[in-house]
Amino acid sequence: MTLGLKFAPQHRVYAGFAIYSFAMGNIFPRLPDIKRAMQIEDGTLGLALIGTPIGTLIALTLATPILERVGFRRALLWLVPLLGFAYAVAVHASGPAALFLMLLPVGLMIGSIEIILNVEADRTEFLLKRRIMNRAHSFWSIGFFGAGLFGGALAHLGLSPQLHLALVVPTVAVAMALFLGGFEPAPARFAATGDKPPIFARPTLPILILVAVTLSAMLMEGASMDWSAIYMRTVFDSGPFVAGFTVALFAFSQATTRFFADSFVDRHSPSGVARVLLATMAVGVFIVFFSPLPFISMLGFALLGIGSSAIFPLAISAAAQRTDRPAAINVAALSQISFVAFLLGPPLLGFVSDHWGIRSAYGIGIPFILLSLATAGVLGRRPSAEAADTARQSVEAQAGEA
Repeated sequence: MTLGLKFAPQHRVYAGFAIYSFAMGNIFPRLPDIKRAMQIEDGTLGLALIGTPIGTLIALTLATPILERVGFRRALLWLVPLLGFAYAVAVHASGPAALFLMLLPVGLMIGSIEIILNVEADRTEFLLKRRIMNRAHSFWSIGFFGAGLFGGALAHLGLSPQLHLALVVPTVAVAMALFLGGFEPAPARFAATGDKPPIFARPTLPILILVAVTLSAMLMEGASMDWSAIYMRTVFDSGPFVAGFTVALFAFSQATTRFFADSFVDRHSPSGVARVLLATMAVGVFIVFFSPLPFISMLGFALLGIGSSAIFPLAISAAAQRTDRPAAINVAALSQISFVAFLLGPPLLGFVSDHWGIRSAYGIGIPFILLSLATAGVLGRRPSAEAADTARQSVEAQAGEA
């Protein structure tokens, strides 16, 4: 028996991405309050937050066989509400060590949900014979935008992070029942071959160059998600709503760009689109670093959302199109190495903030952007129809086999 409303398959995928990101995004507007309650510095908070990406990396590497055994439907319907519950428990941590430990299961759930939703998006894309992947990820950003607004509003009303995150749990559970209650996984794209990729895919030199392309986008996306609210509170003494709205603004600009990204990539070369996005990101970094006023900084964060929106998907497509070895292996190598770099982001930025100020945590992105600009040519020229289909196939490899 199924519950909830009836939707087309792609609309269920969009809803899944949006509800999932809303469940995980509510903690970020409250990080300034959590930091203040624990009386810790930015670097210590960054080390505590690393629990989430460690758990995520473990799940991305090991969770696929378990999820296939449990079933995508059952796993998704339970994991997303449990993610909200895990965050609600984590904000009761008494100190940074406890927060780190409580965020490890959060990361395990995030990695598992990522596998399910990305594989489902790719299979639905194949079923419909048209692209939906970038649009699906735009709904992830839309959900994060909603979380930023909701979190900022409740912080402005004076609700504690504990009560706020507790309210998210029933909200997410009801949304999952309404929009995903009738969810049935799409059929697999290909028959199983019995071949399994290695747990850790060895990166080749071309893959390492693609990693260099993605570094700046992953670092600045993490900086904007984790530290933008703290930046606004620290630099301008902004209120909780303004801090939360800044997180939401970053997500909104990222969502809007992702929503239309497919058409731009189809009309222009991937390397050309990437260079425009990287230049936009550089402008955003300079604005955030030098900004004298809150609204100017908010413009900078909006540009960071635009600039970081599509760099990683373009790199995934380029990895899948390589012919030196199977697409699944190249995509897994790029995903795992890039995620290790993303893992190091929170403590690195916290360390920089402690020693040189939180503005410098964004200024450090400039050399990484220059590195990405220097290597963006490996993304290639205008994709062919065959290459586009290969890129779509890569997402299943990235999520389901990484």
